Amino acid sequence: MSIVAQGRLSYGEPIAIIDIGSNSVRLVAYEGLSRSPTPIFNEKVMCGLGKKVLTTGRLSDEAMTKALAALARFRVLVDTMGIKLVKVIATAAARDATNGPDFLARCADVTGIFPDLISGKREAELTAWGVVSGIYKPDGVAGDLGGGSLELIDVKGDRLGRGVTLPLGALSLQDRSDGSIRKARKIILEGLVGLPQLKALAGRSFYAIGGTWRALARLHMRQRGYPLQVMHNYVISAEDAADFAALVERVEPDTLDSIEAVSTSRRPLLNYGAMLLEEIIKTSAPKDIVISALGVREGLLYEMLDKSQRGLDPLLVAANDLNILRSRAPAHGEELMAWTDAFMKSSGLTETPEEKRLRHAACLVADIGWRAHPDYRGEQSFNIIANAGFIGVDHPGRAFLALAVAYRHLGLNDDQVSPRLRELCSARMIDRARILAGLMRVAYLITAAMPGVLPRIPLVCRERRLELGLSAQDAPLASDRLFKRLAALARIVGRTPHFVIG
Repeated sequence: MSIVAQGRLSYGEPIAIIDIGSNSVRLVAYEGLSRSPTPIFNEKVMCGLGKKVLTTGRLSDEAMTKALAALARFRVLVDTMGIKLVKVIATAAARDATNGPDFLARCADVTGIFPDLISGKREAELTAWGVVSGIYKPDGVAGDLGGGSLELIDVKGDRLGRGVTLPLGALSLQDRSDGSIRKARKIILEGLVGLPQLKALAGRSFYAIGGTWRALARLHMRQRGYPLQVMHNYVISAEDAADFAALVERVEPDTLDSIEAVSTSRRPLLNYGAMLLEEIIKTSAPKDIVISALGVREGLLYEMLDKSQRGLDPLLVAANDLNILRSRAPAHGEELMAWTDAFMKSSGLTETPEEKRLRHAACLVADIGWRAHPDYRGEQSFNIIANAGFIGVDHPGRAFLALAVAYRHLGLNDDQVSPRLRELCSARMIDRARILAGLMRVAYLITAAMPGVLPRIPLVCRERRLELGLSAQDAPLASDRLFKRLAALARIVGRTPHFVIG
């Protein structure tokens, strides 16, 4: 008897992308085509296809052998997962090498699919779509640092500027400079002169994409003892990023704190990635560096969505997915959104559109920890949400979601809830997380997490009173425990609690 996996969502057929890059060859299989794509398998093999290409003009036999072996493995894995929709793309190394066409033909023999050799312009465009997919309302320049090339493209909302591709990949810099840091800097400075993409970056965000820049960011996280390990949407001020890049440049990689977090094959490239980032900051004066874990592959998926799907909020899609997978009754989360909408409208509390979307997302994930032991529901929910594969949310927003649901389980005055993570939030955000948790604590006590109850039991603010309306049918719910929860909420919104029955 075959049992259908209950932990999977129905987004149509799964899709796989095989990315033949200049430094690594990677397979990522996704659950389906969604506004918030979820990988079900992700593996990379460091092949170094781009090494020496710009100096010799050819892909090395050793690198091709490694890549073809990886592709053969990926083909078997794709078949094992039963994935029919498979995209194979190749980038700078195969573009620039004289034996690139022969190599791609051999790739086709192994995978059964001829790779799509994307141009530099096309690669920049897909990079930008990846940023649009994963960053909520982006405004800046996306930079994708691969082994063979660097792509730069302006992005604002869902509007893309003109992209450019430059031979400034980490492997390319290593080869062209003969390992000389001084020579590499000269190559970088010459390559960045007069670029309109960088001229337009002043005071905006630089979205850094690519394994070498992610490795730098991981080291930066470890050095400052950052409370989250989620790489996507990690933000570093431009000044701090430039200082850290300069530190990485002047020391041996193996002496850096927490260098064990970076693969040995990536370490020799750190200096080049750091130098390139430092010069981009000096040249263009961005306000900050934002790490994007989404790039070309996710841009390809985003491009495949129809217009209505592209317009969806990726955070709310991801939160709703988690609601469907883990809540007792997903419809209750949707009713909680509307119920808290009505409360906020009556409360007189101001709320920005960003605060509202975060509140809605928190309502959707409020019940995901119910299977845990009651003593650990807060802790488990907190950990799941803080480290979830959410996109379209920054780290303070992620912390808000985790705190709101943790307070729901642990109580409104539990200051032991990750003091370090609370540091990511403003005082206003922590206050709003407690208010929302107070609303949840009332809601779940009167509904038992079931839908159909909240619409008939309004909670509203009237002058100095906080009133919970109970019909004659619902009057037996008016217990001492419920009143204590109502009173706890009333205290933090500056009102007195009342049951209104009848």
